[in-house]
Amino acid sequence: MKIIRINLEEDTERIDDFINEAFTDYAIENKVALNFEEYCFIAEDDEGNVIGSITGRAYYNEVHIGDLIIDKNHRRINLGSKLVKTVEDAYKGKGYEKITLTTFGFQAPEFYKKLGYTLEFVREDKDPQLSKYFYCKSL
Repeated sequence: MKIIRINLEEDTERIDDFINEAFTDYAIENKVALNFEEYCFIAEDDEGNVIGSITGRAYYNEVHIGDLIIDKNHRRINLGSKLVKTVEDAYKGKGYEKITLTTFGFQAPEFYKKLGYTLEFVREDKDPQLSKYFYCKSL
């Protein structure tokens, strides 16, 4: 019997090609367009310092926001809203139907609601701050 090892891989670049090829092949086998694209938009101040970023992936028929973070000294100036709008505008008309995201109770559920995202469901946690909110918005 062949021994299989499972290891934590810290160098994720090493497996990017494997992942991309496997997902593409599986989508083709199932007659689904993968439409895979990673994105990262940043906001910079006048000195070129990063003060906010939004990252995620577009795949199949949706765009997913993975992370949105604003430097604590630059919050409450609509920078987060501008970054979310940038993603929405970048993927409109490209064949994606919706934008999805998750956020925890202590993060920004009301922020996304204010931006027009619809709450699909909440996975409740013993600690309400760690309840996870799942949002979606049509493009």
